Amino acid sequence: VQLQASGGGLVQAGDSLRLSCAASGRTFSTYTIGWFRQASGKERELVAAVGQNNDLTHYAMSVKGRSTISRDNAKKTVYLQMESLKPEDTAVYYCGASWAAPGMGTQTYVYWGQGTQVTVSS
Repeated sequence: VQLQASGGGLVQAGDSLRLSCAASGRTFSTYTIGWFRQASGKERELVAAVGQNNDLTHYAMSVKGRSTISRDNAKKTVYLQMESLKPEDTAVYYCGASWAAPGMGTQTYVYWGQGTQVTVSS
């Protein structure tokens, strides 16, 4: 599975943004897909993840209530809709594919896309 993240940009606090993770490969629908972010000088953290059939989701407390993750298996794409963005959301956002259920650790992710930069100005 190859993943490509897109949709980042420079926005103002309070704005919304939708990130997309497009995949290639026949087995896309068998993986949990997660969005991670890594701010400068910090470790990569899981932001949100969605199970194979949109049936299970996981959100970090920092984005819960402000973000929605969803997937379209026919289009092999996972979306992360983020609302009410804050300066602390500034980071490089990555998508990854995992063999485990949403919410499991980074070590379960076996494929990664390149990052997309999200910058939120105050």
